[in-house]
Parts: sequence; structure tokens; C-alpha cells
Amino acid sequence: MIKKAIVVAVAATVLSGCAATQVAISKRDLDVQTKMSQTVFLDPVGASKKTVFVSVRNTSDRQELDVSQEIAAAIQAKGYTLMDDPDAAHYILQANILQVGKTSPTATEAALNQGYGAAVLGGVVMGSGVAYAGGSSGRGIAAAGIVGALAETIAGAAVKDVYYSISTDLQIRERIRGGGTATVNSAHQLKQGTSGGSNVTYSEQSEHKIYQTRIVSVANQVNLEFEAAVPELKRGLVTSIAGLF
Repeated sequence: MIKKAIVVAVAATVLSGCAATQVAISKRDLDVQTKMSQTVFLDPVGASKKTVFVSVRNTSDRQELDVSQEIAAAIQAKGYTLMDDPDAAHYILQANILQVGKTSPTATEAALNQGYGAAVLGGVVMGSGVAYAGGSSGRGIAAAGIVGALAETIAGAAVKDVYYSISTDLQIRERIRGGGTATVNSAHQLKQGTSGGSNVTYSEQSEHKIYQTRIVSVANQVNLEFEAAVPELKRGLVTSIAGLF
């Protein structure tokens, strides 16, 4: 039985090593993808109306991340003029960075599918192991399990499939042509502890059309470090926002 346990342990080691090698090879290059939850089409305007007020906030726990200057520069490169007064701008761009850091494919897909305004939760996918059970010896199975788990742990420690992401909610207000106005209706449910709450509704006239979307940028590579992912994640976010104009 001890001999069988050794064989199983060797097989587990080989399988773990093969899996780790496959990840290391397939994920050796940095892969960065940026997607929007909803498509936004802004109306084309003449040169005199290519004015934008930009406000970028960061409510994530990575307060050191700042993309406001890059976004402003990218929009300017499209021929737009940045305005300090939102009332004087034809477009008002508001962005809020919700999440920055390690994540998983499942978490990023959920953040994208749920779209603007939904909660964003980070998540790390845990690696799956190879299990084997056979024979009648409890000691053999236990030994194989211990050695196999140890092999998987060593392989997993050396090779990690890492994902980092930036999730951003984006709202753009576009001034209605000809001085027209639109009626904006809003409803909110305010909770009061766990016993109840209240509903608040209001209507107002607005001079703007409103577009909302969520942008999720994801970087993936074997043993990826956050410092290496940030520049490409920022580039994807900036390019996506500037591409709307």
C-alpha cells in the first residue's frame, strides 16, 4: 500500500506540475481588456460646442490612483476644450472609480453585467486540486493526499494566475440642442435601520440628456504584480473614455 501511495503521490506531483506549467506558458504575456456595460453614442457637434467639464473621483481603497489628468489630456487631443464651469460646457463628464485591485473573472463579469450603479465586489479564484482515491488502505490514501496536497501547494505558490481590475462608473450629460429641456423623474428608497424606511420621489427640469455606463478594465498574467498592471489598466480606461468623444 505504501508503494501505491508513492505512485499516487508522484502522479499528483506530475499533474500539479503540468497544470502549473500550462498556466505559466499560456499566461506569460500581459493581457489587458477594457469593456463597457452599455454603449454610449454622443451626438456630433460643431467646433464651438466641443467643450467638456471633467470631474473624476476615486472612492476605492486605492486613493493613490489618479487618472484625471490623463483623461483630460486624451479628450483635449480629440479637439475638445476643457471648461472650469459646468454650466458653460456642452458636455459634463463625471467618473467615479469604484474598485481597484485583485479580482477574479467571475467578479469582473458580474461587475460588468450588473452595470452602472451596482455594487462592485473583488474576488480571488482559488486553484482547484487533483484528487485520487483508491485501494483499501486508509494510510495509503492519507499519505497520497498529504503528498499530493503538498505538491499542489508548492506548484500553486510558484505559479499564480493573477487578475487585477479597475471598475469605473461613468455619467455624461449632454446639453439639449436649441435650448430645450427634459423632465427628470427620480425615486429613492431610504432605509431607516432594519425596521423600515421611506420613499422619496422628485421631478425636475434639465437642460441635459444623461448617459450612464460602467467601464471595467482587467489585466491578467501569471504572477502579475499590481505595479506592472496599473499603467496598462489606466491606459485602457483613459482610451475607453476618450473614445466616446
